[in-house]
Amino acid sequence: MRLRSSGFLLVLALCSGVALAQTPPATSQAPAPAAPATPAAPPATPQAQSIPNPAPAEPQTPAAPQAPATAQPSPAAPAPAAPANPAPAQQAGRTTLFPNPSDPTGVEEGVLVSKPTVVLSGTSTWDEAFTNLKNAFAKIEGELKKAGITPTGRPLTIFVDTDDNGFKYEAMVPIAQVPEGKTELTPEIKFGKTPEGKSLRFVHKDAYDEIDGTYETITAYLDLKEIVAKDAFIEEYVSDFTDSQDTDFEVNIYVQPKQ
Repeated sequence: MRLRSSGFLLVLALCSGVALAQTPPATSQAPAPAAPATPAAPPATPQAQSIPNPAPAEPQTPAAPQAPATAQPSPAAPAPAAPANPAPAQQAGRTTLFPNPSDPTGVEEGVLVSKPTVVLSGTSTWDEAFTNLKNAFAKIEGELKKAGITPTGRPLTIFVDTDDNGFKYEAMVPIAQVPEGKTELTPEIKFGKTPEGKSLRFVHKDAYDEIDGTYETITAYLDLKEIVAKDAFIEEYVSDFTDSQDTDFEVNIYVQPKQ
């Protein structure tokens, strides 16, 4: 297979902050010891009682801290919006070829089970890969909707032939079952089956334009383990096709060893 070359960029930012607040000592208590100095005269005792009157006024000052207290919950409100990002990856309950969640930090071994699917074949240059695959899946989804067939799995591409200029592909969307007696959805879109057999799953989570770096990692792993893989490789798109520069774009890459 032909692996496109490009740099693989990983950025890690660490942020930390600590805020400490000290409460100033109450200086109003200093006059309190002065009060015993005047008790010799009878009128001094009423004055000593009048001193505690300003003291309650100080506890009323905590009303000021209530303003920042109400201001703090408002920035916390946007926090619940964060869960909205992972939602698209689970939309419609579509499953991946490996049923367990992907692990971007490691390599997983498993067995692919064949599933019914629709297939759209095509060719593309490497520079137009993202756009052409996005259009292919949009066409498949549109025809499935017209036929009233619900997709059950994430879109995937089998790269059946590659060279320096481009590649031939089979774009697939798994479905529950093929309509009885049917071999094609349209003259262009056929019914078929997804790949099956032993496989290794690697995960790419970055912009699609940076996927070459992941393939370089895969190649190094296969060389280290002395694994001879089939020429065709499989990409399964956990994320929806939006932007080739989306750094949250997640792809499962399946490599099948030769028997």
